Amino acid sequence: MHETAKTIAIIGAGINGVATALWLQRDGHRVILIDKAGPAEGTSYGNGGVLASCAIVPVTSPGLLGKAPGMLLDQNQPLFLKWRYLPRLLPWLVKYLRHANAADTRRIAAALTPIVGDSLADHQALAAGTGAEKWLVPSDYTFLYPSRAAFEKDSFGWSIRRANGFTWDELDGPEVAAYDPAFDPALSFAARLKNHGRISDPGQYVKDLAAHVVANGGQLIQAEVSDLVRDNGRVTGVRAGGETIACDAAVITTGVWSGPLAAKLGLNVPLESERGYHIELWNPSVMPRGPMMITSGKFVVTPMEGRLRLAGVVEFGGLKAAPSRPPFELLMRNIRTAMPGLTWDHATEWMGHRPATSDSIPLIGAVPGLEGAYMGFGHHHVGLTGGPKTGRLLAQMISGRVPNVDMAPYDPARFAAR
Repeated sequence: MHETAKTIAIIGAGINGVATALWLQRDGHRVILIDKAGPAEGTSYGNGGVLASCAIVPVTSPGLLGKAPGMLLDQNQPLFLKWRYLPRLLPWLVKYLRHANAADTRRIAAALTPIVGDSLADHQALAAGTGAEKWLVPSDYTFLYPSRAAFEKDSFGWSIRRANGFTWDELDGPEVAAYDPAFDPALSFAARLKNHGRISDPGQYVKDLAAHVVANGGQLIQAEVSDLVRDNGRVTGVRAGGETIACDAAVITTGVWSGPLAAKLGLNVPLESERGYHIELWNPSVMPRGPMMITSGKFVVTPMEGRLRLAGVVEFGGLKAAPSRPPFELLMRNIRTAMPGLTWDHATEWMGHRPATSDSIPLIGAVPGLEGAYMGFGHHHVGLTGGPKTGRLLAQMISGRVPNVDMAPYDPARFAAR
């Protein structure tokens, strides 16, 4: 029990918010989870389900500027744009593409590693004793390539991983088929990373964590928060559903929807939706032994409870536009190529919004100039992977402890309005 228990409002009940609530509760604080839809109703439900500790290489790698136009014009590439959205996207996009260089890629990867680099252990610690640990499955995470030459073309990204402490086994030819015969023999080279994991039902996992918070005295309120209430430079409550909920501190963990609240607190966060897609194939005839990244299509195949989830694709088109058909069609073409004998009973589809900051680094920490205001969002495609560590760091800061991680890269102050 912490010496001075506080009442903390956590706005957003995805993995970042729920993890923050759970760690705060373990520190002896009273927690109130507030979400407009309920736990795990957004990206925390629809992610790829991989605890992808090695996913530290940002999309903005060297060469992106030269490749992106061709990718957008090729329906077989996993990058899509709703062209009518381009004028609104452009200011963010210019900032984003400025980081497509080697130095920034190394800097971003070094910043992401402390947040995601030990994800399996972080999730195991988070879920211990909650009942949600049953959804955690330790596993390898394997990248499948058509050849060693294709793997070597990705040498810059793999050198970044090696520099940040990751190691892997290389499987060639018959070794790939012996490891997992579920895939087409044309995928004849693999890089296998150990000490990763998967979640066999991501949505239920986060719901079970939230239920544990409630069972231990936390509140869960379904409402939309419109503002934080301030008095003499500190947080005293939040406005939700037309009412004021009193609290000593508030944490904004609303993902891609965090921008308007951040703006009210004096932060101009360049934040866009990286629209992600998944297809679930129910009762598949073949189940891979673990999550597999099919590098030619930049999508992951993850075994889940009763189904295979295919997740990937980046589309820019904002928050309001309906899902597009081409990303779903691409995922289906790609899985038929990667697993040509696969059959299934039926398929379900989903599209959601990953929160993409222009510098590819999440905001984790205190809001400058307002005591008791904190942020934890902007994780792009590694929100599930980094959620437990994000929550633990925020809980430490709110409880007055100094994290053993340099928090400077994640400081919300970098987006303070000028």
